[in-house]
Amino acid sequence: MAATTTATPQAATGHEERLRRWRMVLGADSAESTGCTLTGRDAAMDGALTALYEGGRSGGRGGSGRSAGLGASAPSVARWLGDIRTYFPTSVVQVMQRDAIDRLGLSALLLEPEMLEAVEADVHLVGTLLSLNKAMPETTKETARAVVRKVVEKLEKQLSTRTRATLTGALDRSAKVTRPRHHDIDWDRTIRANLKNYLTLPGEDGAGTIVPERLIGYGRAAQSVKKDVILCIDQSGSMAASVVYASVFGAVLASMRALQTRLVVFDTAVVDLTDQLDDPVDVLFGTQLGGGTDINRALAYCQSRITRPADTVVVLISDLYEGGIRNEMLKRVAAMKASGVQFVTLLALSDEGAPAYDRDHAAALSALGAPAFACTPDLFPDVMAAAIEKRPLPIPDKETHR
Repeated sequence: MAATTTATPQAATGHEERLRRWRMVLGADSAESTGCTLTGRDAAMDGALTALYEGGRSGGRGGSGRSAGLGASAPSVARWLGDIRTYFPTSVVQVMQRDAIDRLGLSALLLEPEMLEAVEADVHLVGTLLSLNKAMPETTKETARAVVRKVVEKLEKQLSTRTRATLTGALDRSAKVTRPRHHDIDWDRTIRANLKNYLTLPGEDGAGTIVPERLIGYGRAAQSVKKDVILCIDQSGSMAASVVYASVFGAVLASMRALQTRLVVFDTAVVDLTDQLDDPVDVLFGTQLGGGTDINRALAYCQSRITRPADTVVVLISDLYEGGIRNEMLKRVAAMKASGVQFVTLLALSDEGAPAYDRDHAAALSALGAPAFACTPDLFPDVMAAAIEKRPLPIPDKETHR
């Protein structure tokens, strides 16, 4: 439907325009019933849609299964990629690319440099490239890294400023002092704490003043490490977008002096990528999407790296399909929380919402005081700020995450 808003013929009447839109939505099989024949740009757009959504399959837009498709050759796919970037906005192009990879099995063609240069790069494409990393020929790897870096740099630009501002404020508030210097006073909290000391001034028609018997201020967190953060990321295939976002956030957190950040990825093995956090592209190419899942082993490793429980935040990002020892996993979470660790469980860190996940494990973690929920990149700084300040997490749509 997004495509039909483009290039409306100036001479079309309202009725003709509605028919044109229906013709574009339903495909060529509707030509007779709508009485609409497409020409020029509209015909080219329709051809691009037909190649993807009616390519040799029944039940396409027109339901006839008419043979079309992109063909098996890289040149024909490259031309199609160029066409859709000409006719459709970027957001629609990204959806069509994902559909082409899923419906027509084009993953193998992404191993060719020419193809990578033609695609519109986004988080999902990065996830696909990472899943193909081990099969990628040397001639393609530099192009793939350039594509991944383009996406990562864009995400860092979007996410870093707000993340740093939100977490810096949380770190300062978590280090409140009661005898602050004047420029360190938290006036909002100071006024609230001293409302009982309000005095009415004589002869001022009810005007008064607050006597600040107790000053509340911010501590200065920037000069030393105040909190330890451990990001523990499930690198199973379904978590691809979450791995991308978590790697970017890990790099942002690692750049903050007041935080000591560790990044751990796992499947049935555990890999510590902390020493690569200065470049999230290196982190991403250090992952291996796919394989099994052993959350218990990953948490055991994270637990062994905790030295200051009361000042540590552990973020587990996983769909919770545990292939390891379930009871041991839950015991580790309970032990970490009992020692003072702030434990956060994210079912996903992406814009897609809650994925398929193990509801029994999510319920068990919730019973331990570690509710599991999907988190968007925009919400992640607020979640981390709440964890740092040891206040309730801003869980979206609580009814669906109990």
